[in-house]
Amino acid sequence: MAGGGEAANQVVAQDRFIATWGQMGATWGISRTMAEVHALLFITAKPLCADEVMERLAISRGNASMSLRSLVDWGLVTRAHRRGDRKEYFQAEGDVWALLQAVVQQRMAREVLPVLQALHEIRDLTGVRSEQPSADVAVAGHNARLDDMIGLVTLMEQLGGKLADLNKEQLRDVAATLARG
Repeated sequence: MAGGGEAANQVVAQDRFIATWGQMGATWGISRTMAEVHALLFITAKPLCADEVMERLAISRGNASMSLRSLVDWGLVTRAHRRGDRKEYFQAEGDVWALLQAVVQQRMAREVLPVLQALHEIRDLTGVRSEQPSADVAVAGHNARLDDMIGLVTLMEQLGGKLADLNKEQLRDVAATLARG
């Protein structure tokens, strides 16, 4: 009867993973439900239909549909079809390095690039470069701080682009190198 206990423990472990991933996702600025749906699909490692997701997570059809659609848009989940079944199934990317790259790409597109564009627009409002002698001290200081911020966010954008372009072995090597410090 050890198999029954192991299966029950697996469900408990899955539920804890789903809850933990959902909490982490919420701190990262995505909906808890979206993170929990992703966690469920990732940890079960099998395609599930929206009804199965709804039942396992006790969420509404609308919440399941919105979360699944967002996860597909992010490239973290793909649609899967079963022959002879009209339902649509979904499965998570199983490679954690591909998952990391998809998240980096989405964060860059949704957050970093719009901020960089806004910073450039803000910087252009003064129309004065900090190295021009006619710039008043307050404007020059303002512009210098904005230029520093633009430089930092540009560096983040370049780094994100490089990470997104690496294959998983290169990405793993870069992460290991950075971890060693």
